[in-house]
Amino acid sequence: MTSNDIYKTVLRVISEEKGLRALHQRYQLKNAIMRMGPAGFAFENYVAAILEYYDFQVRGIRSKIKGECVTHEIDLIGMKGIKKFLIECKYHSKHGIYTGLKESMYTHARFLDMKPKFSGEMIFCNTKVSGNAKKYAKCVGQEIVSWRYPASNSLEKMIEKHNLYPITILNLSQKELQIFSESNILIAQDLLRYDSYQIAKMTGISQKRIHNLQKLVEQIFRPK
Repeated sequence: MTSNDIYKTVLRVISEEKGLRALHQRYQLKNAIMRMGPAGFAFENYVAAILEYYDFQVRGIRSKIKGECVTHEIDLIGMKGIKKFLIECKYHSKHGIYTGLKESMYTHARFLDMKPKFSGEMIFCNTKVSGNAKKYAKCVGQEIVSWRYPASNSLEKMIEKHNLYPITILNLSQKELQIFSESNILIAQDLLRYDSYQIAKMTGISQKRIHNLQKLVEQIFRPK
């Protein structure tokens, strides 16, 4: 059996057991992130929301910054203390695609062109990263956060620590995802910050649908 076959079998078994719906939803974390859309914009907003739970202040999303040679569009600009980070988000919608050496070198080249304006560089990606990318990043001082890497602070561990599961874990339609993204609601537990009437008014999604989504969030986890 392939690992994908095993994964599907486990999902099916969990879905058939009573009382395990919350576990079933959480077990689909990687797929939920991959459902954020082919353009990757929702992933950038989602990473920005995660960073705010880790003492970052996100000062810009898809900002145009002039470097020494050319102007760059930066996915995220993050502040932590007095350090200002250039943050690139690499999103893939399919399994088995690695973020590799090319992406790491490309990000570092942009950092060097804008170095007086940034004191650090980071890459966030929703899939695994290649060995050469890890080696290069370590050599130049670049931070990478990806699936299963680094072992102590990987993307899924950052999410699980504070229950920062994406809104797509609720199996939304593409239209609903777009609406929530435009309303800056990318983390599932954020649905519990307001009552169903407020969110329905904000998004245009029916109050009944919002109420059902809120009940599902409560079943999946309680926010810390």
